[in-house]
Amino acid sequence: MSCFLRRCLLLSMILFPVLACAEVRLDWKSVEGGHLLNEVEVFDGAFLGSASGSLILSTGASLSGGEHGSISNEEPLLVFWKDVKTSQWKKKISQIYHDLSGSAVIEHKFGLILAGGHNSVSASDKVSLLAWNPKSEELTKYPLPSLPYKVATSSAVIIEEKLYLYAYQEGERPSFYRLNLAGIKGKQVDNRVDISLMVDEQWELLTQLPIPAESDLKLTVQNDGFGEKVYGMFNQARDGSVAEKEAKAAEVWKFDPTRLEWQSVGAVKLAEKLISSRFNAVTPLGQSYILALMDDGKILSFNAITAQWSEYKQHLLSSESESKSSNTPILAKAVASLDGELYVLAQYQDGERDSSSLLSLSVESKVQDFGRINMTVLVVYLALVVMVGLFFALRNHNTNDYFRGGQSIPWWAAACSIYATMLSSLTYVALPAIVYQTNWILLVGIWMIIVVAPVGIYIAIPFFRQIDATSAYEYLSKRFNMGVRLFASALFTLFHIGRMGIVMALTALALSAVTPLTAAESVMIMGVLCLFYCTIGGIEAVIWTDTVQTIILLLGALVCFVTIISGIEGGISGYIDIGLSGDKFKVVDADFSLNSITTLSLWVIVIGGIGQNLTSYTADQAIVQRYMVTTDIKAAEKSIWANALIAGPASLLFFAIGTGLYAFYSTHPEKLDPNLQIDQIFPAFIATELPVGFAGLIVAGIFAAAQSTVSTSMNSIASTLVTDFIKPFDLVKTEKGYMSAARWLTFIMGALGTTAGLIFIDPEIRSLMEAYFKVIGMFMGALGGLFVLGVMTKKANATGAMIGILSGVFIMVWAWKAGWANGYLYATIGILSSFIIGYLVSLLKPCEDKEVEGLTLYTMKKPVNQGH
Repeated sequence: MSCFLRRCLLLSMILFPVLACAEVRLDWKSVEGGHLLNEVEVFDGAFLGSASGSLILSTGASLSGGEHGSISNEEPLLVFWKDVKTSQWKKKISQIYHDLSGSAVIEHKFGLILAGGHNSVSASDKVSLLAWNPKSEELTKYPLPSLPYKVATSSAVIIEEKLYLYAYQEGERPSFYRLNLAGIKGKQVDNRVDISLMVDEQWELLTQLPIPAESDLKLTVQNDGFGEKVYGMFNQARDGSVAEKEAKAAEVWKFDPTRLEWQSVGAVKLAEKLISSRFNAVTPLGQSYILALMDDGKILSFNAITAQWSEYKQHLLSSESESKSSNTPILAKAVASLDGELYVLAQYQDGERDSSSLLSLSVESKVQDFGRINMTVLVVYLALVVMVGLFFALRNHNTNDYFRGGQSIPWWAAACSIYATMLSSLTYVALPAIVYQTNWILLVGIWMIIVVAPVGIYIAIPFFRQIDATSAYEYLSKRFNMGVRLFASALFTLFHIGRMGIVMALTALALSAVTPLTAAESVMIMGVLCLFYCTIGGIEAVIWTDTVQTIILLLGALVCFVTIISGIEGGISGYIDIGLSGDKFKVVDADFSLNSITTLSLWVIVIGGIGQNLTSYTADQAIVQRYMVTTDIKAAEKSIWANALIAGPASLLFFAIGTGLYAFYSTHPEKLDPNLQIDQIFPAFIATELPVGFAGLIVAGIFAAAQSTVSTSMNSIASTLVTDFIKPFDLVKTEKGYMSAARWLTFIMGALGTTAGLIFIDPEIRSLMEAYFKVIGMFMGALGGLFVLGVMTKKANATGAMIGILSGVFIMVWAWKAGWANGYLYATIGILSSFIIGYLVSLLKPCEDKEVEGLTLYTMKKPVNQGH
């Protein structure tokens, strides 16, 4: 036995991947037509920005008072854009001039905003908006409110229609201002943008950035995991007498637009070595990185979540994509983003002379290949899942088999299926990603599954078993009327179509980071496989694949956590130290102020978590359907208890993994690909750090778990449509016809969910789990309120129920649009608004009494150990 163990250990060491970096490389390429040669000289203070699909650049101003670039010889603005028909770059010299150096240049949705700057004569307080019209190929300048004083050097950014500007003038203290830009309006008129400007807006003086005067500061914006922040990157100005080795290290500060406070992030370090280079230009990169182009030619990246720096290798390419070897680094003067690509106004050594040029800059990542073994495991696993569907297809003889599994499912399999349905791949992929960028605040909310479990056990299960429900919404027709039932069933259908989209998009984005498949291809594969095995296999196929997924994914999560700990210097103690220093173990935000309703404070988490789980246990057909698949009530109750017992420690494990990812990539910043979306981080870790084959199995499990969730939604929607919309109206006459309708509806809903998945593949969505919380509230909150209204009151009637649910939906949409509540609260808001308004309307407009025996908490029959 010991010999066998030694062989296994040796094999695992051979298969274990080398802990290599992400091999990020920057590729430079000349933009056709962007080579300036000797036509125009580029000076300090040159700028580059994007507007209306075009690049606008100024070559800067000479401050020597010489002939070229002086105040008497203003420099024109240049515009570069791609011709839509030919895809060739075009260039135009504008009639608008810019003779200032050091101006702040900010990209706005209607153009470029220029603020301050100086020339050989004086500084400026002027602020203007440059709008480019691609149809007429003309630039137009609009004046904006002037700065409080003349500013020689400035840098600025925009967050949510507010401009933040750092201003410095010799002899003046550096200042930090804000200007509201919401008054800038624009509309398309005759192929041009007609812009109306704000009136009566004033610059607001904010908290001063606590840095020395004459510091060379660059501002940019990035999300640190808790929202967008203004990042200030600077190095103190050096005089010629200061030796390079004595120069102070560059520093980073960040400003919170909500709290209006500056916070020190620390000095710029690479492998514990302080960096004293100055920042030429900075720009956001991906969802959490900042790219910094330094005055010594180096290009660094800063991770706003882990606050770690990395340096990237550079490769210069000619316009013909041929490599150029040069010992002289590329010096960036300015950088801009256009259509997802970076463009740089730069200087580099071209032969025997310096050359100024417009270059494109792409961030390329050579991530470790997923490998044939992993791909083989993935394909085989998915094939087995499809085989499960084929097996159970032979057992489906009627709709009771198709939708309720003949009520013969063991309680422990039902428990695994409930767990997989409520959390599934969302937990596995998105939850560690949220914790990686934030902390443990959501843990309390997820543990509300345990708190709300008794509601499902002692109230929901007896109700639904008594009426022998196939659809959860059969109860509503008995308690209220058919109209309420149909509306609720339709709302549930919309929710699960959206849920399918989010789950497939999340998993597809994850898989695209670790497999050769694109996100769209992954969605299509998941959709097609689900359409096949769910359409033919029914609920039994769904439940048994859920069970296998749960076991594999939980065991895989344990292996991942152990791997993470082994890759952190100091092991578990290093993990704890890094987590504590980054405040990653924070569980409670004890904020009870009026503004806390928009945050993830403790009361929001607790109440929101209760609301989300209450809707799941009472109003979600995907869960209620599991109450009906077991042999009796006792088995159904065991499944709920078992689900709660699984969810508690499992969620703790996923939170620990999220913090582990933060600690791992804080220790190894070079291993993290800046192009990854936040939701892709954990799958990327699995693919690159786990043993070959095992990584394929876990990725396959994630894939199949998503499929299982999607197939659950497909089957649940079909069950409600058949039970609520077809059977009550006797639209089909035979059991064979109902089976055919069930399969066709399953297929159609799967196709709609797949379409939603393709729509949700959006790089702008930072966290799909946060989007999921909002979707729950938007659709399921009001449904939960409807069930609470029916169960908790005897006087509620159909009129009150219908007005209550409509009001609940309206209030949630209002909360979403106005932003007066955190998305985590939407489900609870829906429950409360539907219940309160529905009950009040019922009291004000009483109608004919309806028999409520056995349909409320007060008239509930004694539970019967019901079989099938």
